[in-house]
Amino acid sequence: MNLYASMVRTGIPAAVGWLVALALKVGLDLPADAVTGVLTPAAIVAYYGLFRLAEEHVSPRFGWLLGYARPPKYDSPRPTPAA
Repeated sequence: MNLYASMVRTGIPAAVGWLVALALKVGLDLPADAVTGVLTPAAIVAYYGLFRLAEEHVSPRFGWLLGYARPPKYDSPRPTPAA
């Protein structure tokens, strides 16, 4: 389930960032490469950061806006015995 949660929590901000970047381009006279190269990653980072902080400091329910209610938890690697 952690792989699924991490993929969803990566994909949702990417999709929202792309849509926000397209919406921002509507009112601006920008070349297409500026949208894909600058606005899209900036919108993704802003969206993810905002809702990750809200999830951590306000309410865990903000996690749904990232596509999954809880951040993925990863098991720590088991130490291998020394030879």
